[in-house]
Amino acid sequence: MKLLMPYITGGIVPGWTAYLDAFEDAGADMVEVGLPFSDPTVDGRTIQEASDTALARGTTPASVLEDLATARTGIPIVASTYANIALRPGFGDALTAAGVTGLIVPDLPLDELAGLDVPGVQVSLLASPATPDDRLAEIGRGSQGFVYAISIMGTTGERDRLAPSAVTLAARLKQITDLPVLLGFGISTPEQAGEAAAVADGVIVGAAVMRRILDGAGPTEVGAFVASLRAALSQVATVR
Repeated sequence: MKLLMPYITGGIVPGWTAYLDAFEDAGADMVEVGLPFSDPTVDGRTIQEASDTALARGTTPASVLEDLATARTGIPIVASTYANIALRPGFGDALTAAGVTGLIVPDLPLDELAGLDVPGVQVSLLASPATPDDRLAEIGRGSQGFVYAISIMGTTGERDRLAPSAVTLAARLKQITDLPVLLGFGISTPEQAGEAAAVADGVIVGAAVMRRILDGAGPTEVGAFVASLRAALSQVATVR
């Protein structure tokens, strides 16, 4: 079965954890929860807007993790944040207390991974179309849980088609790791999700989800969108 991981910016609206339940009901396998940050360098306009909105509400990394600690979501939660937050003392303990099982830190260089103190939390590394083969092999060896394949160079954001570089990168990664390869950055429609899943083990969908939330869509409506992604992935055969 192909894996589906929608993204949500923590604290984006009051009662935001209701979206986690909607994602689970819609067939998501796990959820990426972004901890709002003032300078999200790899995120495009939509996720930046979501971070700004959450921060304006007084959201902090600690408050997002406190919300997660009281949520009763039955699928794994993968936190995503930046090195400035992830390298702070006690961050790993806070993740564990919140029930978070995975972590993505897009601006943490592979060479500085040893400085990340998050015992018991699986750290998934990112690979881009520009990553050379030797570095790609290191990412495959060092990643845990899954490898996050960036479908296109640039920032996150909705796009009107799946980049050809996504296909090439997924194929390269599947040759050097047995971990699931999840494609993200720019996957915006069920059709694109199905196309991506045909060459990878699953997809990560962020900006398309957050645009709906920012435009006022509630958990039921956004859950229906996630369900349409799940339906598209269900039509794709699992091939290694």
